[in-house]
Amino acid sequence: MKKIAKVLLVDDDSTATFLNEQLLRRLQVAEQLLVARNGVEALHALEQVCAEPAELVGPLLVLLDLHMPVMNGLEFLATYQQHPLAQQCPAVIVVLTSSQHPRDLERLHTLPIAVEVLTKPLTSEKVHAILQRHFR
Repeated sequence: MKKIAKVLLVDDDSTATFLNEQLLRRLQVAEQLLVARNGVEALHALEQVCAEPAELVGPLLVLLDLHMPVMNGLEFLATYQQHPLAQQCPAVIVVLTSSQHPRDLERLHTLPIAVEVLTKPLTSEKVHAILQRHFR
């Protein structure tokens, strides 16, 4: 399968980030792998990516943790959907969470932005499924 242009990992857990980076590099999923520790850093990273010429941006996948300090995943999604980035540089957003709390899942499904929700940990099977569904 052809590599997608960019993947943005958003997670405050350094161990989870390290493992996800290793998995994505081993699977050769993306040309560029970006990392953010919270929603604010993620928005900043997307602003930088979206400032690039359109042909360099390419397909964009965001793997987003739900529970983070500064700006959590839900706050990021609410901000992103209102931001010009969402139209200028649309991304496939996959929420990776260990939370099975009904309130968290319900809030995700009430947002107008379309997201996919997967439980942690990220595995090669889950990565391949994401790629098949969104980046054929």
